This record gives sequence, structure tokens and C-alpha cells, in this order.
Amino acid sequence: MYTPLFVPAANPPFNTARYCIGRAAAATPEKPALIVVADAAAEPSEAWTYAALEDAVLRTAGALRALGLTPGDRVMIRLDNTSAYAILFFGAIAAGLVALPASSQLTGREAMFLLEDSGAALIACASSLDASSLAHAPIVLSPDDVARMMREGPRIDYAPTHAEDPAFLIYTSGTTAHPKGVLHAQRAALGRRPMYQGWYGITPDDRVLHAGAFNWTFTLGVGLTDPWANGATALIYVGEKDPALWPRLIERTEATLFAGVPGLMRQILKYADLSSSAMPTLRHGLIAGEAPPASLFDEWTARTGRHLHEALGMSEISTYISTAPSVPRRPGTVGKAQAGRRVTILPIDGSDEPLPPDSEGLIAVHRSDPGLMLGYWNRPDEQSEVLRGDWFAGGDIGRMDIDGYIAHLGRNNEIIKALGYRVSPMEVEAVLATHPAIAEVACAEVTVRTDVHVVGAFIVLKPNTQLDASAVGAFARERLAAYKCPREIRFVDALPRTVNGKIKRAALIHS
Repeated sequence: MYTPLFVPAANPPFNTARYCIGRAAAATPEKPALIVVADAAAEPSEAWTYAALEDAVLRTAGALRALGLTPGDRVMIRLDNTSAYAILFFGAIAAGLVALPASSQLTGREAMFLLEDSGAALIACASSLDASSLAHAPIVLSPDDVARMMREGPRIDYAPTHAEDPAFLIYTSGTTAHPKGVLHAQRAALGRRPMYQGWYGITPDDRVLHAGAFNWTFTLGVGLTDPWANGATALIYVGEKDPALWPRLIERTEATLFAGVPGLMRQILKYADLSSSAMPTLRHGLIAGEAPPASLFDEWTARTGRHLHEALGMSEISTYISTAPSVPRRPGTVGKAQAGRRVTILPIDGSDEPLPPDSEGLIAVHRSDPGLMLGYWNRPDEQSEVLRGDWFAGGDIGRMDIDGYIAHLGRNNEIIKALGYRVSPMEVEAVLATHPAIAEVACAEVTVRTDVHVVGAFIVLKPNTQLDASAVGAFARERLAAYKCPREIRFVDALPRTVNGKIKRAALIHS
């Protein structure tokens, strides 16, 4: 189902769940591992020690294996934003299975694609799915089933997995009409170690508050995996996402690190009370997921007295370039390659010879990086397109200066980054094209304000038909997750194309 990108000389025993949870549970069993806050008062709705967390994870692992699942089976998770999501994710990995985190925002159609493409043996789902078109009938668990497994499952030990064994499968927007699966190894947790000091500056005494939901890989990684691997405390807020609340939550939870997308930081600056005494425990903020406006950094520091540290990442490796307490920001750049990572700039034309400083090209990571994916699920053709000799080039364009600072200049392909999400224009187009009144449609990223980018749909109607933007929006919302739906809808007489007939997406916004 995948072709390994890199075959190492050794494949030592390693289990991500043991690394993240088991070590801390043995060393500091009564230390708070996870605190879930559900309301503005910041009173914990759940508080898990490392011992209790490990018990729930290993009971869940035992329950999954008791259902007949075997090593390598995929476990799809489509639950609401509760701690059960995280515990099932790590429980599957602890059992030697492959966790597949999915957004609860996905429509039934989108979820069915992931289920069928992955060949998942089990799905935990907060709402029922029409399984009539499935090629097989997986085990279906309700939230109550998962809660019972966490409490009553037969506790087992961590599976004796190895570093190169699969651990989790995430789906990300690709260059086709459907998302593509990115398969990560158990060693992916080890591949995150350069972030500890290369981005966070994390210590066991930290309390890390992440603004995202459990079903986001940004939260599963930055909000849970890394704090737990360092014996720190993870804080997750699952209540109403009012930007004015965050300073109060940071203060009342005594958070020392705060992570979110740049758009949230902008909202906090706009709506929240940021007096000089606000957030006394906070050391700094962490941002990733979208390009921030240059003004955000200085304004945040001026208003809060703290710095924001930015990181650039991709689904295939997570974040790998960043600033940190020890790596000061240089305007116009994202930061430096984290210590221990081999990053270079390659020519766009296909050569695998690194370019000299200040040259524009593809940002590439060495294939031996332990954080790099095992491979694309069922996509050997796409996998071959991102390999350049000993380098992996995922499509980001950049420029590296003589000091190693890297400027991110956009994508070589046409993936849309909208509101913190990566969206394939072709996936949206494939859905909108099924509308009976639409003759042609193309999607592109549209800038509605200097620092806000959304999905734009450019539509050519069939002759003698009528359609308005609200109807298009309603049609999309029935078939696509909210973040994939076009926010800007324009009707045009024709789509701009090259002489070869390809859509010129860059020219769409001028249509």
C-alpha cells in the first residue's frame, strides 16, 4: 500500500505511545498529564495524571486487540472534541495498530472516501454513516463504546513495535480530486525532537495550552505528543472559541506556552483585553499552519511583552524550520532548519544539486530525517514526484541566506492555504462540477484582506441556467467540510487557460 522513502540500516524497537506516555507514567505517575477545560471559568472538566492516562490508553489498546484487530490494521477516528479522541489515537498506536485521525467536520461522502481508501478495519464515529457502498464492513464504535473501552478494556502492555513500523495515517489535500494518505512510522515521535528546543524551548515544568481541537494533527503533535514526551502538562480548551477568552484561559490554567494559528493571534489582539498584567505565566507563543502578516510579530510583542515563534511544516514531516528562544526572528524569513535536520534549496527544474545561498528553489529535507513519512498511501506516482536523489521536496518554494535563515515564498503546486487549512482546489472543483447548472469551475486562493486568504470558486454556467452565490454555497456545504467550502464565489464567462488548455489559476483572481 506504500513504498518506503528510505530504508535505514537499523530498525530498533520503538513504540510512540510508550515513548510519549509510558516513560512519564513510570517517572512521575501522579503528575498532571492532561487537563481539559470546557468553559470560560477555566475549571478543569477533566484532569488526567500520567498513571491514569496510561491506564486508559493501555485498556483501550487491549480492547482493540480483543476485537480481533491485528498489527497494521487501520483505526479511523471521527469523534467529537473530547479526550476520548486522543486516548483512542494513542491507544491504537500502543496496540501496534495504525491510527487514522479524521475531522468531525467531514461530510459522510468525505468520510466514506477515507474509510474506503485506507481500508480501515474499524471506525469510531460520533454519528452514523451510510455503509451501503462500502467494499467491506468495518467494526463501528460509538462514543459510548470508546468510553467503556477506556474504563473496562483488558489492559495490555505496549506492542513490541519497531521504529519503521506504521503508527498513524493522516489525509491531506493532494494534487488530485481526493485527499492523499500520508503514512508515518513509530519513529515520527523521535523525528519531533528537534522541535523541543528548535521551536518550543520546552521543559518538564511547562504547561502547554493548544487552541486546536483534538482531531487536528497540529493539536495531536504540538498539543499532546511533545508535551507528554517531555513530561510536561498538556492543556486543551474545548469550549466556545471566543478569542477574547484566551488571555483569561492562559492566566487561569497557568499556561507557559500557547500554540495556535496566526489568525487566532490576530483575533486575540483585536478582541481581547491585553493589559500589562495579562498572562503572567506565559513565556511565549507558537504559531504555524498559515503565513502570518509581518506586522503580527511586533504588534504581539508590543501588546503582550512576549515573542511569537513561527514554524513551517508539512504533513509529510511536521514542522522543520522555525524560530525559537535561541533562534531570533529575522524579518522576511520563517527561521532556520531545526538543529539536527538537513535542509537545502534545490532547483525547481528537477536537479538534486543544492543551490548556493540566496537562490530561489524548492525547500528540501534529507530522506534520512526520522520525522519524514514512510510514504504516500496508495499513491506511488505522487511519491516519485517529490524525491530528488537523497532529498524530499514537498513543493514549498524558498530561499536560504548565508546564515541559514529561510524565506518561504509559497507553493510550487496550487494547494490553497485558507484560514489555516490546506485545501486541494481540484477536490472542491470535483464537487461543484456535479451541480447541474455548472458548466466549468476552477478554484484558487483569494486574498480578501491583507492577511486573510479564502477558497475562491470561479464558475461558468451552462446556457440558459441561473444560479446565485448563496445556492452554490449551500450546495458545497452539503458535500464538503466547512473549511473547504468557497467563501468567495464569482461567475465568469470563461476560465483563463494556457495554450495547452490548462487552467491558469494565478489569472483567476483577475477574471
